[in-house]
Amino acid sequence: MELKLGLIGYPVKHSLSPWIHNRLMERATIAGDYSVIEIGPNDSFEEKLEHMKDSGMTGFNITVPYKKKIIPYLNQLDNNARLIGAVNTVVNKNGEWIGYNTDGTGYVTGLKNNYPNLFGDATRILLIGAGGAARGIYHGLISEGFKCIDLANRTTSSAEKIAELRNSDTKTSILTLKDAEETINDYDLIIQTTSVGMKPEAEKRIISAASVNPNSVVSDIVYQPIETRFLADAKKAGASIHYGHTMLLYQAQYAFELWTGKKTPVDNMESQLKTVLEGR
Repeated sequence: MELKLGLIGYPVKHSLSPWIHNRLMERATIAGDYSVIEIGPNDSFEEKLEHMKDSGMTGFNITVPYKKKIIPYLNQLDNNARLIGAVNTVVNKNGEWIGYNTDGTGYVTGLKNNYPNLFGDATRILLIGAGGAARGIYHGLISEGFKCIDLANRTTSSAEKIAELRNSDTKTSILTLKDAEETINDYDLIIQTTSVGMKPEAEKRIISAASVNPNSVVSDIVYQPIETRFLADAKKAGASIHYGHTMLLYQAQYAFELWTGKKTPVDNMESQLKTVLEGR
């Protein structure tokens, strides 16, 4: 089997997805190619997709700004992708394109590998942001059985829409960013899901993490820079930190499993990917 894989989005020329998937193919001893397909604002999205369909791709990933835009072009949606309302992975099954979302599973897998002690009914979680990543992560946390997940965002109405995903066992309060900063000490796990603090604006932070509980874990899905100012504040306060590149790696592992039917081990890839990012 020879895979024909890729990534669509804009901008994506500097994506690390080819680095990850080329190594997964090597480990799985499967031949193939993973290409970056940049679709700019002046390109025809529909024409690009038609060309991809004609080329017989095995599957592809989708990143911003097309995770929702891709949906009308798919033949089917996985239940999780339907609930989340966004797709980041497409699988070609007998000529039909089926959409999945691996973000939530990827985030939870990375968290479990690094901080298994967090997994329990009593863990109090603060999720900051209300975009597509937050929606996927919130769904992933609920699926894992976490029962206390509060949401904080600049626009509380956006957070309320995410909270609609909760089940009868989930308790979720909606907070302003000011509320979140004032009560950050109350949480065992704080997850920053926005792009605030990403290069080239690495000095920015969405709220201060200076008052976190030293026994807490503070997570940021931004991975450029690998240690954001938000994480640096948390580390200075004595908290443990969880880096954003783990979500990138484990969502890719799950996507690769959907394409190949193989769960390929990623031993040492977490530290290797961190080294690559630190060199950028």
